[in-house]
Amino acid sequence: MNMKLRRVLSVSAATAALLPVVVAAAPASQAAPAADMPKCSDVSNGQYENNALVGRSFGIPDSITLGTHWTTYTTTLTNTSAKELKSLELRADLGSYVYNEGERDLSPYGDLQYWDASQHAWKTLREADGDARGTIPAAKTLKPRESVHVQLRFRVGKDLPLDHAYDAYTGLTGTFADRYQGTDCTSDGSAVGTFSPTKG
Repeated sequence: MNMKLRRVLSVSAATAALLPVVVAAAPASQAAPAADMPKCSDVSNGQYENNALVGRSFGIPDSITLGTHWTTYTTTLTNTSAKELKSLELRADLGSYVYNEGERDLSPYGDLQYWDASQHAWKTLREADGDARGTIPAAKTLKPRESVHVQLRFRVGKDLPLDHAYDAYTGLTGTFADRYQGTDCTSDGSAVGTFSPTKG
């Protein structure tokens, strides 16, 4: 479970509207950014704080009805720092936090897609284990005060058992290479919203 998605950072809409825009659309060939690097939060014993990549999400409702209807929303990640962010990777996720034994992640019951602006088509994100999440092709760098915008949509099937409450979420996480006291490491920022699934 990707617990870093708990962090939902924000930047004012007025500020975001004035920033340069990079649309996620892409060379599809990309490897994970600095895959062999540790997380900056780990090498700093929790002292590292990322204030560089700030996220917002728009259009995720408080609840959604199970079924075939798509819910479309937009995510924005903005580089609020004075440095260029490098080795940038974007990942979108649909799931739910699991707190107790017997609870399940709703991810395998859902569908998650992103809008590929270069091909003018929705592309499905699905990992080998069946979870609705994955990497979105995008530029590898983000200049100071530059933003990347990704349009996503999701739905959760009627076959999701509602035998317990779901603390569900969906959104976008950007990971980039950074440096903490001489050590190369990775950091991230998220644009995530939460919702509850209902039978309607």
